[in-house]
Amino acid sequence: MKLSYFLFCLLALISCKKTEKQLTKITAKNIAIDSIILPSSIIDSMVAPYKEKLSADMQQVLCYSSKKIDKNDGDMQSSLGNLMADMCFEMANPIFKQKTNESVDFVLLNYGGIRASIPAGEITKEHAFKLMPFENELVIANLTGEKVSALIDYFIQNKKAHPLSKNIELRLLEKGYNLKINGEVFNKNNTYNVLTSDYLQGGGDKMDFFKEPKKLIKLEYKIRDAIIDYLKKTDTFQPVIDNRVMIK
Repeated sequence: MKLSYFLFCLLALISCKKTEKQLTKITAKNIAIDSIILPSSIIDSMVAPYKEKLSADMQQVLCYSSKKIDKNDGDMQSSLGNLMADMCFEMANPIFKQKTNESVDFVLLNYGGIRASIPAGEITKEHAFKLMPFENELVIANLTGEKVSALIDYFIQNKKAHPLSKNIELRLLEKGYNLKINGEVFNKNNTYNVLTSDYLQGGGDKMDFFKEPKKLIKLEYKIRDAIIDYLKKTDTFQPVIDNRVMIK
């Protein structure tokens, strides 16, 4: 009797024991979306009002341009790059001043971040989205003079028209360069407030000089929003190549 009871309890324990499950195989298959799958009139009717509203919003005319503006019309600078940097400076500097009672010294963005040209004629919100399709935000990195030197070295060696704002006067010489920031000769002992994108500040495009700044101020302001806000308050613009970067 005791042996039977013992065997019964043992069998009960074994049957209650949890077994570990392991994944042994993953399978997948492609489902083709073609003419066989018919559109849903119900979904189309639900989406239509939002699609029409979005389309109307994107076609809103913000301002005018007297000519086509792109990033390939200069050497080490471009009309579109200059415009991008100056737009960001003008819209972000007041916000930065309000936050810190300081000013942005200059702007550096990246050539590859400019994703479209601006056509001649009417400029719409859609053009702003095409110009800056990313969700990048503007930040200010307070850099030492040593890091600003690394920034200029990168700009020269990279040989691309990375957008620099009009606060900069860079003269490229046969050997070395001359640099003024806001009309004053660059001083390695100073620190400078540089406006850029959060992507670049994190080391994007190998701009490592933006990493570990003395201070970092986040504006929570998207570059695209700064562009749109600038275009809204502008009637007509005609960006040009100027003297911010000159090759002697």
